[in-house]
Amino acid sequence: MSKVKIVSIIYAIGIIIGALFFDVWGADTTPLKTLSVFAWTIIFIIALFFVDKNERN
Repeated sequence: MSKVKIVSIIYAIGIIIGALFFDVWGADTTPLKTLSVFAWTIIFIIALFFVDKNERN
């Protein structure tokens, strides 16, 4: 299994955990919850960049 798939699976699991346990998409969404999802996505994009860069070399 490639590293890109592993990073994508970890990201999806994190989004599912955020949706089910932390109620990120609930009616009482705070700015902290919104920023945490935004930060999680930024970490995912950075991880994809470095994993793809390392796989090409």
